[in-house]
Amino acid sequence: MRVDPTGYDAFYGAHFRAISVQLYAYFGDAADAADLTQEAFCRAWERWDVVRGYDDPAAWVRRVAWRLAVSRWRRARVARSHSARLAESVVVEFGGDHVDLVRGLAALPGDQRRAVVLHYLADLSVAEIAADADVTVNTVKSWLHRGRAALRQALSDGSSTWVREA
Repeated sequence: MRVDPTGYDAFYGAHFRAISVQLYAYFGDAADAADLTQEAFCRAWERWDVVRGYDDPAAWVRRVAWRLAVSRWRRARVARSHSARLAESVVVEFGGDHVDLVRGLAALPGDQRRAVVLHYLADLSVAEIAADADVTVNTVKSWLHRGRAALRQALSDGSSTWVREA
C-alpha cells in the first residue's frame, strides 16, 4: 500500500486547527485537544487510502477525535470517583487521629518519614528497609529512633501507642 502524503499533508493542514479548536471549546484544555486531534489524524493516516475516499474525511477525523476525547473524559471521571472512594476508605481505616498522624509524619525529614511509614504501616523489617534504601541497618534504626522521638513530640498527647520500639 502506498499512501499519497501530498494529499494527506494538505488535508491535515486544512483541518487540524479547526478540529482542535472545536475540542478545546468543548473540553476546555488546549493541550488535550491538540493531543486528541493529533491522535485522530494519526489514525486517519493509517487508513488514509480508505478515509480519503469518504465524502467528508474531516468529519471522520472529527468523529474519531470526539470519541477519543469522550473516552478520556470518562476514564478521568472514573479515576476521580475511584480516588475519592479510596481516600474515604483510608480516612475511615485510620480513624479520627489520622490527621494528626499525617501532620506529624509530614513534619519529619524524608528519610525518617520513609522509614517510619515502611516499618509501621507497610510492616517491613529494618533489614528490608535498609536494603530498599541502600543504607546500613544501623542507619535505618537511627532514622526510626529519631522519627519516633519527633512524632512523640509532635503528637505529645501520649496516645501514639503505634509508635513502638524497633
